[in-house]
Amino acid sequence: MSSPPLRVFLTKAQDQKLLELSKSTTVSQKTRDRASIIRLCAIGWKVEKIASYFNVSKLVVRNTIHRWLEREISGLEDTPKPGRRRKWQPEDLAEIEQKLETEPRTYSSRQLCQILANTKKIQLSERHLRRILKKKLYVEEN
Repeated sequence: MSSPPLRVFLTKAQDQKLLELSKSTTVSQKTRDRASIIRLCAIGWKVEKIASYFNVSKLVVRNTIHRWLEREISGLEDTPKPGRRRKWQPEDLAEIEQKLETEPRTYSSRQLCQILANTKKIQLSERHLRRILKKKLYVEEN
C-alpha cells in the first residue's frame, strides 16, 4: 500500500517569504534550493519531478518537505556541522600573513604560535599552523 503524496499548502505570506529566501544571496545555496523545493511542492509538482529538476534524490526532496512540515522556515536552514569549532579565525591568519610580509625578519612556526598565544590567546600546535599556512598558500596559487 503506497503512502499519500506529500503536499504542502502555503499561505500568501509564507509563499512570499520563500520566494525572497530562494532569491537571497545571504543564505547558502542549499537553503535557497530547499525554499524552491517547498514552493514547487506547493504548486503541485510531484516529488519525482522536483528531484529530477534539482538533480537530487527523491529522499532529499522528501526530507526537505518533512522538515518544512515540522519546523517551517527554521527547518530550511543548514544544521551545524559536526566536529570541533575552529580556534582561529581568518582575521588571525591575515594578521600573521601581514606580519610575515611587512617585517624583514623570518619567523619559525614555533615563534608564530607564541605570537598567537600571547596576542590572541589562541593555542595552536606548530604542525597545525604550518598546515594552515600551506593550505592558504596552495589556494592562492590556484
